[in-house]
Amino acid sequence: SDIDLIFAYPEPGYTKDGAKSVTNEEFFARLCRRLISVIGTATADGIVFRVDTRLRPYGENGPLVLSFDAMEEYYQSRGREWERYAMVKARPVAGGTYGDTLMEILRPFVYRRYLDYGAFESLREMKQLIEQETQKKGLKDDIKLGAGGIREIEFTCQAFQLIRGGRIPELRERSILRVLDLLAVHNFLPKDVCRKLKNAYIFLRNTEHRLQEYADQQTHRLPLEPLSQIRLALSMGFQTWKEYIDTLRWHMDIVHYYFKGLFSREDDQGKDSAKQLLSGIWFGTVDKGHAVQTLQSMGFHKADEVLNFLHGLKDSRMRLSLSSPGRDLLNRLIPLVLKEAAGTEQPDLALKRTLDLIESIGRRTCYLSLLLENPDALSHLTRLCSRGAWIATLLLRQPVLLDELLDPLTLYSPPDRPSLERDIKKMLSRVPPDDLEQQMDELRRFRQANMLRVAAADISGALSVLDVSQHLTDTAEVIVDRVLVLARDHLMDRHGMPQCISGQDERGISGFAVVAYGNLGGKEMGYSSDLDLVFLHTAEAGRMTSGPKPLDSTMFYTRLGQRMIHILTVHTQAGILYKVDMRLRPSGESGVLVSSLEAFSRYQTDRAWAWEHQALVRARAIAGDIRVCKKFDELRKKVIASSRDIDILKNSVISMRDRLISQYGNRHPDKFDLKHDPGGLTDIEFLIQYTVLANAFRYPDLAELSNSIGLLEAFEQKGLIPKRYADILLEAYVSYRKAINRLSLQERPACVEAGDFAGLRSGVMEIWDEVMK
Repeated sequence: SDIDLIFAYPEPGYTKDGAKSVTNEEFFARLCRRLISVIGTATADGIVFRVDTRLRPYGENGPLVLSFDAMEEYYQSRGREWERYAMVKARPVAGGTYGDTLMEILRPFVYRRYLDYGAFESLREMKQLIEQETQKKGLKDDIKLGAGGIREIEFTCQAFQLIRGGRIPELRERSILRVLDLLAVHNFLPKDVCRKLKNAYIFLRNTEHRLQEYADQQTHRLPLEPLSQIRLALSMGFQTWKEYIDTLRWHMDIVHYYFKGLFSREDDQGKDSAKQLLSGIWFGTVDKGHAVQTLQSMGFHKADEVLNFLHGLKDSRMRLSLSSPGRDLLNRLIPLVLKEAAGTEQPDLALKRTLDLIESIGRRTCYLSLLLENPDALSHLTRLCSRGAWIATLLLRQPVLLDELLDPLTLYSPPDRPSLERDIKKMLSRVPPDDLEQQMDELRRFRQANMLRVAAADISGALSVLDVSQHLTDTAEVIVDRVLVLARDHLMDRHGMPQCISGQDERGISGFAVVAYGNLGGKEMGYSSDLDLVFLHTAEAGRMTSGPKPLDSTMFYTRLGQRMIHILTVHTQAGILYKVDMRLRPSGESGVLVSSLEAFSRYQTDRAWAWEHQALVRARAIAGDIRVCKKFDELRKKVIASSRDIDILKNSVISMRDRLISQYGNRHPDKFDLKHDPGGLTDIEFLIQYTVLANAFRYPDLAELSNSIGLLEAFEQKGLIPKRYADILLEAYVSYRKAINRLSLQERPACVEAGDFAGLRSGVMEIWDEVMK
C-alpha cells in the first residue's frame, strides 16, 4: 500500500527565534517535502513507503500544506462528494491533539446532521467512472476495482456511513469489517448479507496480500501465467487454480449482486412508456386534453386541479432555487409521485399533500434522494398522506421523520414498552450529557417517530382504539421518565443531591414523584392529548442539597418541576414535546408548583372539591421515587374509598357537567361535539367517576383502576350498573374515542354531524338521566 497523506497547520503566522523568519506556510511546506523525501525516496535499501498527497485540497495543483481555516473553507465551499468518501477513512497520525482538532473541524463536511441519501447518487457516479476506467484499461480481473471487488464492498459500507453517520456516531468507523457488524446491529442490512460481505472482504483482502507480497508491487490483477496462478491458489489454501477461481468468482458475484441491488436506479424512465407519459405531463410537453384524459384514467377525479398543482410546483420558488442536479432529482421524482398517488384511496388528496410536502422540503435535496432511492418509502408516504392530514403536516414540519418510512416492519408495528425504554436510552446515550438542547431535540424526534408509527398502524387497521391509547400512553410515560432524569441530572451537577428522610430509591431518584391525571392517568392518550401533571415531594424544609451551590431541598424540587416543564414545553427546532396542564395541583393555578406529599394529603382530605376527587379517579403516579409513588397510591385509594353523601356528590357532578357544557359545548344544533355535548365522552367519564366515588367505600378494589374500560367492566361484574348500560357505555366510549382519533389525524375538531352516533348518544343521555336523577 501507498500512504495517502494530507498536511495542515493550525494558523498563519511567522517563525521566530531563528536566523531568518519565514511564514508558517513556507516552514511547514519545507518540513512536509523533507518528510516525503525521507519516507518515499528509493535508496540502495529500498523505500519506507510510497507517499501520495493528491487527496489534498485542489489536488496536485494545490498547496502542499494549508492552515486549519483554509482547510475548513475549502471543504465547506468547494469540497466534492468523492472527497467526503475519502475522508471517511481519514485519521490523524502525527501532530498530537492538533489532529483531533482538525478532524472535529472537518466532521460536518463528512457527516451531515440529516439523512444524506444524496450519497447514493454520488457513489453511483463514482462507481460508473471506475467501471469506465476498468473497461478502458482492460481491468476486468481487478479484484479491487472490478465488478464484485473490494471497492464495491467499501462503497456499500460507506454509503450508509455517509447517509447516517451524522445521526449515529458509532458508524464513523474506519474498519470495513467493524462497519459491517454495525450495519447488522442497526438492521440497515440483513445479518446474513453482512456475514457474506465480511467473508468476501476477507477473501479478497487475503488475495490482495498474496498478489502484492509475492511481486512487491501494488497490483490487484490476477496472474495470467499458469505457474503464477497455481502459486496463488496454493497460497490461498486451494489445490487447483479452478477451485480457487470458482471460490473467488462466487464471492465476487455475491458482492456485485448486493451492490447492484443497493445502487441500481429503479426510476429509469427511458425504459417505460407510461413513465415517459407522466414525465411529459410534468414537463408540460403533453397537450392538456391528453393529460386530463390520462390523469382521469389513472383515477384522479379532478384532473384540472392536478395540473394546477403540478404547474404551481413547477413555478415555485423552491424549484427555481434548485441547482441543476436538484432539478434533475425533482424531475425524476414527480412522475413517480403521480403513479403512487394514483394507487391510493384518495388520489387527488394524496397528490396534493405529497406535493405540498415536496415543495416544503425540496431545497434539502437529500430528502428528494431518499424518496428516489427508496420507492417503497414513496409508496408509504403517498398512502399515509391520502388518509391523514396530521401525518402530512408532521412530515412537513419534521422531514427527518421520512426515515421512518423506509422499514414497513417498524413503520406499522409500534414498539412495546420495554422496547421504548431501550430505544430512548440508546438514543440519548449518543448525545453529550451536557448538551440539553440536543437532548430536547432528540426527545421530540423520538416522540414524533413513535406517534408516526402508531398513526400508520392505526390507519392501516393494525391497531384497535385501545391499542392506540396504550401505545401513546407508553410513549408519554417513557418520555416523562427520561425528562425527569435529565432535569434531575442537570440540577444535581450544580446543586448536588437533595437530602431526604428516606434517602434514594434504587434508581437514584429521591423524594419526588410525577402524578398523571386525565388521559395519561387513565391510559387513554390520543394524538392531541395534553399532559395533566402534578408534582409531589417528601423533602423536609431546611435540609440543604449536597452540591457546590446548595439549595433548600424544597426549592430543589420546585426547580426540578420547573425544569421538567421547560424541557416538555419549550419550542426547539424540533417543536415541543407536549403541552402541560398543571391546574389540577392543590389550589390550582394559585397553588405551589410542587407540593409536599403531606400538604397534598391534607388538601385532598380537608379542602378538595368533589370535582378534584373525580379527577383523582383517573390519577396515577408514573415516574419518580418508587416509595413516594406508593405513598401517593395509598393516599389516592384512601380518598376515593371515603364514604360520601350521595346527594351532595350527585349535585356536585351534575353542576360540574353543566358548567363544562356551558363553557365548551357545541352551539350548533346540526353538530355533535363528541367530547362535551350531552351524551358525549364527558358524560361517560362523569358517570364512571360518580359510580366509583359513590361505591368505592363498599368496593375498595375499584380504586385500583384508573381507566374507563376497566372500570365499566368492573361495574357490571359487581352489579353496580345493568349489563345493558355497561354495553351501551362501552360501545359509545370506544366509538367516540375511535372517531376522535380519526378526526385528529385529519386535523379536524372532535365534532361530527348531529345524526352521527344518534343511537349511542341517546343511550348515554338516557343512562345519565336514569343514574343522576
